[in-house]
Amino acid sequence: MKHIEKGISLRHAPGAFVRDINVDNASTGLVAGILGLSVGVVHISAGSAAGLDSSFIMIWVISYLMINGLFGLLVPAYYRLPLPMANSIPGALMFAAVIPVVGLEAALGATLIAGAISLVAGLTGVMGMVMRLIPMPIVMGMVAGMLLSFGLNMVKPLENAIVPATIMILAFFVSARLFRKIPPLVVAMLAGIVYLIATGVDLSGIEATVRFPEFSTPEFTLGAFLAYGLPLAIILVGMETPAGVGLVKGMGYKEVPANGITAVGGLGTMVSSFFNLHSTCIAAPMTGICSSPEAGEHDKRWVAAVIAGAIFVVCAPFYGYVVSLLEATPDYFIAIIAGLALMRVITSSMAIAFSGKKHEMGALFAFLIAASGIQILEIGATFWALVLGVVVSMIFETKDFEFAKGKPAAV
Repeated sequence: MKHIEKGISLRHAPGAFVRDINVDNASTGLVAGILGLSVGVVHISAGSAAGLDSSFIMIWVISYLMINGLFGLLVPAYYRLPLPMANSIPGALMFAAVIPVVGLEAALGATLIAGAISLVAGLTGVMGMVMRLIPMPIVMGMVAGMLLSFGLNMVKPLENAIVPATIMILAFFVSARLFRKIPPLVVAMLAGIVYLIATGVDLSGIEATVRFPEFSTPEFTLGAFLAYGLPLAIILVGMETPAGVGLVKGMGYKEVPANGITAVGGLGTMVSSFFNLHSTCIAAPMTGICSSPEAGEHDKRWVAAVIAGAIFVVCAPFYGYVVSLLEATPDYFIAIIAGLALMRVITSSMAIAFSGKKHEMGALFAFLIAASGIQILEIGATFWALVLGVVVSMIFETKDFEFAKGKPAAV
């Protein structure tokens, strides 16, 4: 346990939460929670495309919210950092695709092994060492590329939904300029909701259901591990943790518990395997929102992550209702809110990646690869952005690495 970074404590977390909560971190926590809820639609789409039973798909999503919500309450409260927890979206796509091939129990067994690998990586300090070796410009180039789609999706509605998009975006910027004490995200959300009500959004199809996670017993097969478990472990250790840690560091937090995040994600993934869920890890887009300047004072942004976790836990049993509500909301609504919440994160990431004179080519490749969304060997773009960004920089910018000067590189 010596490699796990020590946090503050959970003992006084409730009192600290009450002391630190304010309109800024509460509103960004709400936005992050809504974004996380909307990700459940990805699970539903992937499961439906793979021909999985609709009842299982709903249990899968409910487990995603309940388990990750519980970890999302504990991790940020312990470290007092904006560290919301969710699950791996690339992992979700692989999980849905592999179940018809190897069976649910075997897929869950592979999940259990992947979680154990991630836990060991955190406990042995491997993750912290990896993060220290990757230069910050390359990490932030990857982060900027990963989040670029959120910015693009924010402005795309200007083509087909110009009126509500203009109203929401203008409301954000005007309120940021004129009403300093009111979070602009709240104003933008309210403006969008008023527009939806005024234009008569149909809410008649909303249905309420109540379900809870269900226990399942994993089975172990070599084929399932090679086809799914090993790639999932690589994604959790090599992609999800670096993306989340890079975001938090980019927002000015010098000490981020990379080993702790990896170990907790591994433990959560092992627990998840017994409840029809494929992973637990730091949630990069939600982290971007919770750690952004929109969340208010630096040392109080952790509250936003706790609120996002609470939203997960509360909404999990009623996710059937949440899905109906999200389906009644036009796609542009969440896209615009998420984009507005992440704008300053995108700009700061790009500034760190490209404003210096070191690792520029590596950062550029990391940015382009992450933005492309490519998958190689069924491993997502953010992993390859880091790997190939470092390789390119080592070839063309060797002198920029600290080890070339006799010192360890730092992120």
